[in-house]
Amino acid sequence: MKSVSVSFIVLLIVTVAGRSLSTEVTPTNSGRAELQATLTAHLSQDRFHAAAWAVKVVSLDSGETFFEHNPHKLLKPASNAKLFTGAAVLDRLGPDFRIKTSLYAATRPEKSGTLRGDLIIYGRGDPCFAERFNGGSYSNILKPIVDAIAAAGIKQIKGDLIGDESYFRGPPFGTQWTWDDLQQYYGAEFSALTVQDNVVDLIIKPGDRIGAPCEIVTLPSTSYLAFSNRVVTVEADSKRRVSIYRPVGENVVYVSGWMPLTGSNLVDSVSVHDPARWFVTLLKEALARRGIRVTGNARTMNWLDRQIAPLVLDDLVELGSVQSAPLRTILSRMMKPSQNLYAHLLLLQLGSNWRTPPMPEQTTEDVGLAEMNTFLKTAGVRDGDVLLEEGSGLSRGALVTPNSTIALLQHMRRHPHFEVFRESLPVAGVDGTLRNRMRNTAAAGNVRAKTGTLRYVNTLSGYLTNKAGENLAFSLMLNNYDGDAARAALDKIVVTLAEHDPR
Repeated sequence: MKSVSVSFIVLLIVTVAGRSLSTEVTPTNSGRAELQATLTAHLSQDRFHAAAWAVKVVSLDSGETFFEHNPHKLLKPASNAKLFTGAAVLDRLGPDFRIKTSLYAATRPEKSGTLRGDLIIYGRGDPCFAERFNGGSYSNILKPIVDAIAAAGIKQIKGDLIGDESYFRGPPFGTQWTWDDLQQYYGAEFSALTVQDNVVDLIIKPGDRIGAPCEIVTLPSTSYLAFSNRVVTVEADSKRRVSIYRPVGENVVYVSGWMPLTGSNLVDSVSVHDPARWFVTLLKEALARRGIRVTGNARTMNWLDRQIAPLVLDDLVELGSVQSAPLRTILSRMMKPSQNLYAHLLLLQLGSNWRTPPMPEQTTEDVGLAEMNTFLKTAGVRDGDVLLEEGSGLSRGALVTPNSTIALLQHMRRHPHFEVFRESLPVAGVDGTLRNRMRNTAAAGNVRAKTGTLRYVNTLSGYLTNKAGENLAFSLMLNNYDGDAARAALDKIVVTLAEHDPR
């Protein structure tokens, strides 16, 4: 008994004397082990037995790894690829970089306002000719360039209106985009001349009586797409069934099915083929409304055309230009809604601002990826840990590891433009693709992260602060999973991290 009492007294003295040590270290280690056990149990559920998980969580304050599971595994990132594109472009071009669209002609307009000859609209990949950059107005999407033409003193063009999209070399799709994505807004063709995200928004309304055809309204108003309207109005108690199909390489849209007489309107969209041609078609119409007549045709020139008929800018007069919004704005409007077209256009922008001339067989996409890989080496990403094929993550062949994503997030935390990068990311429960996720949790308003979604692929990577005030970076990748609860499975991990208090 005496021995026990002495031991108890010694233990009590040590405990009291070392109270600050115990509260800071021992509970922290215990809390960390509990967190790791919780996350391990979550990943080990039977429902994930055929799936592939790869996870890594690190402290940005101490550099310590909180948790990891298969951090070296290459998995499909989906739109987590946009983290790499956004970081590389921000590093190489800077947040104030702007994209210029130029007006070229062989001569200046006459005093009367007549331009004798063609007017060339030379695009460099500005995505800002869209309603989201122009106050939500479809009618003003080309107003900046119409204003520039008018400011150049042009009242009549006695020649063609040429949309020159030769600034980018290569096909109008990212590598390994699949054909069934191409009519969707998220798979729209890209071009150095892009307008309204290269998509026509649709409102489909039931007719005024049973058997009547339904009405199709396009935004913006355009005849560029031809519609084969096969949608009819049926009884009020019927369920709506509508399919929209635009064959690849065509601008005829087949709309089939039925809508109930008193049903609500269907809001959808369809991408256009040959967006540069759509750009100059809309521009010619907009000029006519402004009273500026074009006597010739609206036509286009691409990089292949320019191999035969090179564009020699030194032989032309620049009559005016339009500057895009700054990169910081474009980056946010790419990241938050996960806009694939903008992401790939930014990668191409990186490729167009190359440091050395591309080889003849290289596309702008190739050069952009090479420049991105050069940046990733400076960010501490290991060779072979990032295998991207285009800028958006829509490619089915892209692969990255959580190690690479965490290395990128850590590098950007130290980057001079970190705040621009961080502010571009969706905020949990607030905006972007996270606006409806993790509401009323410790993650809401706290987590800033990029989502990623493809068939059988869900990812989420970004930043958060836990209850102890510790800043964390995390990368969660779930592949080969066909469960409806995939997003909830990712969110549970993030909420657990946000609620964790190692103290």
